[in-house]
Amino acid sequence: MREELMEKLRVITPEEKKLLSGEENVDRTLYTSGKDFTVDSRKMLERGELINVRTHTRFAHFPEHRHNYVEVLYTCEGSITNIIGGKEVVVKKGELLFLNQFTHHEILPAGQEDIAINFIILPEFFDVAYEMIGSSNVLTDFLVNLLRKDEERGEFLHFRVSEVLQIQNLLENMIDSLVSGKQGQNRINQITMGLLFLYLSESVQYAETRVPDRYENMMVMTVLEYIEQNYRTASLSELCERLHLPMHTLSRMIKRGTGANFKELLQRKRLNKAVQLLCDTSLPVNDIIAAVGYENNSYFHRVFRERYQLTPKEFRKKNQTTGQIRL
Repeated sequence: MREELMEKLRVITPEEKKLLSGEENVDRTLYTSGKDFTVDSRKMLERGELINVRTHTRFAHFPEHRHNYVEVLYTCEGSITNIIGGKEVVVKKGELLFLNQFTHHEILPAGQEDIAINFIILPEFFDVAYEMIGSSNVLTDFLVNLLRKDEERGEFLHFRVSEVLQIQNLLENMIDSLVSGKQGQNRINQITMGLLFLYLSESVQYAETRVPDRYENMMVMTVLEYIEQNYRTASLSELCERLHLPMHTLSRMIKRGTGANFKELLQRKRLNKAVQLLCDTSLPVNDIIAAVGYENNSYFHRVFRERYQLTPKEFRKKNQTTGQIRL
């Protein structure tokens, strides 16, 4: 991160000065008006704002609390230690922690060299990201849906992506925009978040996630990764054999975790791959149909037209002419 931006983030805030002068506890009135410690978006955001950032308050122990918004913690220097559901989650330099609404956590005191940014985000901010990625990647679809839920379930996503340069650059751009208070940047920031999610979906191997039913969540993630890697030949029966699960049990987990069944997820992936090939290559349509895993050409044409209201050839002509790909 650029040194001039880091200098802004290192500045000791008035709240931190009070803590350094001997005030022992966090001033809850800065965060909430209620009796319980639920950090209120109305305290954190100006009227009409969907997102803002603040530097994480150092030198204080934050007792267990939750938020009525999505919080994203990004560590710029040092590390920040959270306790979530009794588990210690250390967010080191360059790492991201997504905390869904109503996730209970506490934060251990940070030192002067532990510099982190708290993104305060209302769920509707993710709508542009959701539109951008659509269903082109079922993993990203799953992650965005996770953050859009408002149930008191306590999910978090920890991404150890300090070595992924594209993610670091996107975060720096967004932080700079929000810290500098640049006007008219909301749409740009929403699009940047969409790009961030696309890169995060490529970094699932660096992610740790927790929902109340850890086993079921792990199974759903396994299903989504299986579809991503094997969409040409994927089948529910083969996957059930791999996971040693009855078909009805796995089907129920998939539906509950993604809102779709296995066939719908697989079809979504195949059609989006077909769209990519239609727009980016000159392969004959029949070759594309075979390449994405369909054996019945008539069936492919029917489901393609149902989804896009165009035949594959019409879709290719329209999108190659305009230079746009509609997913």
